[in-house]
Amino acid sequence: MPTSTLPHCAYFEAGRCRSCVLLETPYPAQLGEKERRCRDLLPQVPEALWLPTVQGGTADFRNKAKLVVGGRAGAVTLGILDRSGTGVDLRDCVIQEPGIRDAIPQLAAFIESTALAPYDVPRRRGELKFVHVTLAPAGDLMLRFVTRSEQGLHALRKALPALLERVPRAVVVSVNLLPEHKAVLEGEREELLLGSSLEMGLGDISLHLRPQSFFQTNTAVARALYAQAAEWVAAERPDSIWDLYCGVGGFALHCAAEVRAEQPRVLGVEISAAAVESARRSASEAGIAAEFVAADATAFALAAPATDAPHTVIVNPPRRGIGAELSAWIERAPARRVIYSSCNPESLATDLAAMPSWRVRGARVFDMFPHTRHLEVMVLLERRD
Repeated sequence: MPTSTLPHCAYFEAGRCRSCVLLETPYPAQLGEKERRCRDLLPQVPEALWLPTVQGGTADFRNKAKLVVGGRAGAVTLGILDRSGTGVDLRDCVIQEPGIRDAIPQLAAFIESTALAPYDVPRRRGELKFVHVTLAPAGDLMLRFVTRSEQGLHALRKALPALLERVPRAVVVSVNLLPEHKAVLEGEREELLLGSSLEMGLGDISLHLRPQSFFQTNTAVARALYAQAAEWVAAERPDSIWDLYCGVGGFALHCAAEVRAEQPRVLGVEISAAAVESARRSASEAGIAAEFVAADATAFALAAPATDAPHTVIVNPPRRGIGAELSAWIERAPARRVIYSSCNPESLATDLAAMPSWRVRGARVFDMFPHTRHLEVMVLLERRD
């Protein structure tokens, strides 16, 4: 694809936005660089075992927008802050799905109607800090407003009817309180104003997202990721699976149909109680006999009796990887297969080096984050004879 067919972004060209650091690079070149990086970091994977990369698209692919509220009361910006702390409006950002782009101007107009002052980072004053927008495949929206105080919460609760008039596809609305001046996107306290969860329909399986639950930012690539894991599980037909760092249960629920036993065991472990609640609801509605536990993945595995270890372990950790303790547990556990989905090939390489009893039987790059250096890579591991 020639460079000229890539999305046009005046903000990127002006040097004001660094969200898409590779936007000027032709998309095939982006994919080639990501593939080379993974092959260099994972030399133990034979070339024949690399499956074709799943492409993430060049525009209209991101299902989540984390927008900084900037500007001033009556002239709000929704986007990012520049180096001086001034708001830069990105309501026309080409990487967002159209449903999000359509909602952002209405959100800006709604915020202006509330008279809530955008939070001024350099001066540490103001009220409204962020708006997080998540789009479901069916077009429904989850809106999360991050405010500084109870004042913002009360104002937004009072203005909820006006919000729904402007954004009728909103099915979940919440307010998150972040009183501290911190470089974080949300605080611990979340107050629901409308609904409880956003339904992410992914074909036969729907995943419920509550506020503060994690979901992959590229819906099409997420579908491919779960489908690949299910295909690898189906080839073995195990009697049991553990999905560690399971989030809202994506891998466990998509792979459950491939578990074959009179009493199949499908277990997901996730430290976020909100995500576990979402996973349980999704399993119940789909009629899937999967169990989900709110616990630290490493602590859970280390405390479990060896006789409880599953045939197949699926791990999808944060960027730091699974770490030395969980790597050591997998190295000595009686499991027969591991599916490791990683958003950081560097930490994946470190973890694989700590598990010499396992060999790679398949690998694939998923371009979850086009126009950035980030990616998802998944490997299938099998015990050496």
